[in-house]
Amino acid sequence: MKHLVVAALAAVFWGPLSGCQSDRAEKLFETARFEEQQFNDEHARQLYREILDCCPDSPSAARAKERLAALEKSGT
Repeated sequence: MKHLVVAALAAVFWGPLSGCQSDRAEKLFETARFEEQQFNDEHARQLYREILDCCPDSPSAARAKERLAALEKSGT
């Protein structure tokens, strides 16, 4: 399972550098959701914050903000 996570993160962070920021934000969001499913909430929070920092105007940013608030509310 750890290999899958590493592969997913590699695809996100070392993908094509010329890609659209919105695409990057969406990939980060998908990875963060995966991390939540694996009960790795701290890493999910980090990824959601990264979306908000790097791509605040992307469609994924609004969803990331909602998920981050939900994680903070649940205290996990």
